[in-house]
Amino acid sequence: VQLVESGGGLVQPGGSLRLSCAASGSTLDAYAINWFRQAPGKERAGISCISTEHGDTYYADSVKGRFTMSIDNAKNTVYLQMNSLQSEDKAVYYCAITGGRCWVVTGSYDMNYWGNGTLVTVSS
Repeated sequence: VQLVESGGGLVQPGGSLRLSCAASGSTLDAYAINWFRQAPGKERAGISCISTEHGDTYYADSVKGRFTMSIDNAKNTVYLQMNSLQSEDKAVYYCAITGGRCWVVTGSYDMNYWGNGTLVTVSS
């Protein structure tokens, strides 16, 4: 399975971006789909997850109310709509999938597949 993120870039504070994660080699509906981010000098952190199979939907407090995940099964692509972006949202964003439960349920970042990441920069 390959995951390819896109949609990152430079945005002003308060702006929006939509990240995409296109999957090939398997259908996404068989997996828990997770978004992580790694800010400069910080460890990778989970920010959201959807598992259709288990009915899990989760957003970290840092993004709740501003970020929204969605899945287009026809395109086998998951999206992360990011609104009201702030400087602290600057990071490399990764999508990752696991055949198990969302990372917030298992407490593990051990995923089956990772994308290569896309950089989001928030600056005026």
